[in-house]
Parts: sequence; structure tokens; C-alpha cells
Amino acid sequence: MLSYSAFGLVNVEGAANAVIVTDQMLKIADVSYVTKDTKCGGNCLVFVSGSVAAVTAAVEHVRENPLCKIKASAVVSNPSEEMISIVEQFKARNAK
Repeated sequence: MLSYSAFGLVNVEGAANAVIVTDQMLKIADVSYVTKDTKCGGNCLVFVSGSVAAVTAAVEHVRENPLCKIKASAVVSNPSEEMISIVEQFKARNAK
């Protein structure tokens, strides 16, 4: 199983907004894009990873300087094996 120090999750409406938010987070902190998950209604949940400090900085930046409406956000430090499995399932589904 892969290991992650932290996940940053940001939920926005629309794929274009997801790209904008991802770009902001990648530029502001040493984080890596992991995957995204889309749901009905156009919601898009973006996942980034990195150190807890970097992920926190990235998520806080987009929350405090939004270029679009941020519906929800979270930082998950030291994610459980189950959380990692869920994120890896999203990655696999998007790889198809």
C-alpha cells in the first residue's frame, strides 16, 4: 500500500474550477496532484498530497484566496489505510 503524509481535499463546482484550484495549490506549496473525483451536479473533489505543512498551506491558500466558490475543504494528516484505499480507487477509476 502506498504511503501519504497528508491529503488535501477541495470540493468545487465544475471541472474548470477544479483545474484552477489545482493549479493554485501546486504553485503555492510543495504538493502533488493525486486525483479528482466528480459527482452528479458538477461537483469535483480534488486531492493533493505532501507533507502536512505543505498540504495545509495549499488548502488554506485556496480557501483564503478563492478564484471560485470553494464548497468544502479538508486536510487529512496521516491518512488511514482505508482512506488511502479510497483515494487509490478514485485514481484507478480516472485512469480508465
